[in-house]
Amino acid sequence: MSTDQIQVHEFECDFSAIRAAGAGGQNVNKVSNAVHLRFNVHASSLPEDVKARLLALADQRITADGVVIIKAQAHRSLEKNRTEALERLQQLVASVATAPRVRRPTKASKSARRKRVDTKVKRGLTKALRGKVLA
Repeated sequence: MSTDQIQVHEFECDFSAIRAAGAGGQNVNKVSNAVHLRFNVHASSLPEDVKARLLALADQRITADGVVIIKAQAHRSLEKNRTEALERLQQLVASVATAPRVRRPTKASKSARRKRVDTKVKRGLTKALRGKVLA
C-alpha cells in the first residue's frame, strides 16, 4: 500500500482543547486554543503491518498503551492547531507506511579478496624490513 492511500480519519482521533503554555499575554490564561490529539493505534483502521511498525517506533509521543498523543499550540486559532495536529499524525503514519527494504548480504569478489591479501603481504614485508639487520 502506498503512503497516499493510508489516511488517518478524523473520527478516529480524540481532540481536547487545552490552554497553551508560553507567552501570549492575558489571552493565554483565558482561552483554550491548544489541542491534544489522542489516537489509539490498536483501535484504528490502519493495516496491521503499519500498526506494528508504528508501535515499534521509539517515539516519546507513543505511550505504552499504544496511544499517540500530539500537542499542537503554534497557532492562536483552535481550528488551525487541530489541523496541524492531524497533519503531524498523518506524517508520523506516512513515515512507517512503507516497509523497510530487506538487506541482502553480499560477498566480496574473488579479485577483491586476492587484492586484499596481496596488500597485507606487501605491508608485512615492508614492516619486516624495519627489524634488526643480521650480518
